[in-house]
Amino acid sequence: MTSDSRRYPRPGKRLLEAMLSADSYGAVLLSILVTYAAAVTVTGDQARTVVLVLQIATVWLVFRVSHSRPAVRTATNLLLVGAGVIAVLNLLALMGSSPEQFLFAASCLLYLIAPMAIVRYIVMRRVIDLETILGAIAAYLLIGMFFAFAYFWMGEVQAGPFFGTQGEGTLPDDLFFSFTTMTTIGYGSLVPAGNPGQTLAVAEGVIGQLFLVVAVAKAVGSWRPKRMDSDPPREV
Repeated sequence: MTSDSRRYPRPGKRLLEAMLSADSYGAVLLSILVTYAAAVTVTGDQARTVVLVLQIATVWLVFRVSHSRPAVRTATNLLLVGAGVIAVLNLLALMGSSPEQFLFAASCLLYLIAPMAIVRYIVMRRVIDLETILGAIAAYLLIGMFFAFAYFWMGEVQAGPFFGTQGEGTLPDDLFFSFTTMTTIGYGSLVPAGNPGQTLAVAEGVIGQLFLVVAVAKAVGSWRPKRMDSDPPREV
């Protein structure tokens, strides 16, 4: 074993350990990716219920890793149980769409709060390490997911089609539109027909770019791999 391998832990091993730990933002990041994959691949009448359960499970994991207040975690647990009940009833075709839309709106609200919980925890830690990087990336992705689910919910409850002549838009459409808007790619293939969708899209573009430049880029630029376990982490 070389001196460099003793001084610098293998980054791949550390990342894998973070992904498999329920107390790491690596697990949160993995859960977000699973939710995204399910949202764009699962089809059928029960698709949104599967995504709903994954959403709330992801937020529950965020609050666990971020050491949120017990009251917040209790509320998340109650929503998780409710989502499970809705999922079973929907799979058995014993319910309509109204309760599911209500829970979908509630999960969107949690996806709005979750990035704030991550940022609060990162700032309170005042160190820049692997957890800081994973947390910043997870918060950035959660912002994009929140806006995507918000667009989908608007398309469900508003009178006209959300994308005008392009129709209501499916959940994969909303995810595609959200992340192309947040990254300012803006292909223009999907455009909200009116407000509040247009205003929300502008807000996403501004928030996404500010968060990317101020939080993610700053954290990545300031991070240095820890040379030895005894080395103290760098302060923010």
